Amino acid sequence: MVSAYTLMQLAISAAKQGISKGQSPFGCAIAIGDRIITSTHNHVLAHTDITAHAEIHALRLACKAENNIFLEGAHVAATCEPCPMCMTALHWARVDTVYYGASIADATEAGFNELNIPAQQILQLGSSPVTLINSICQDDCKSLFSEWLQNKPKAY
Repeated sequence: MVSAYTLMQLAISAAKQGISKGQSPFGCAIAIGDRIITSTHNHVLAHTDITAHAEIHALRLACKAENNIFLEGAHVAATCEPCPMCMTALHWARVDTVYYGASIADATEAGFNELNIPAQQILQLGSSPVTLINSICQDDCKSLFSEWLQNKPKAY
């Protein structure tokens, strides 16, 4: 099985690629067993799609690659705590575990318009079986916001 650290490093690398392309500083990677299915970044501006968060884009790619809307047994690394939309989509995709680094509070502090509803609360309210594990490579994930703020696109 791909480790949480390895998966998060892929998500961080994807986020850095996104930042270099003018996207916001979010990355996501998905693995099933020892196979990396996808690693990608936020595509909101690139696709003019407010729903193209890193997790949603990764889910779209992974489901297509697996030819299945369900990703049972999947482990997901997101550089930031999933927003309510993303956490719900991860639940619907039936992923097993979601690791994240930075928190919703960190994203808010960087200037993002976050709904301050913790991902764990979404899971609890919905009786979801998804396991959520925080603070994986937290400092590295938080530093993505600083890197992004230095060259923030005007759209933000």
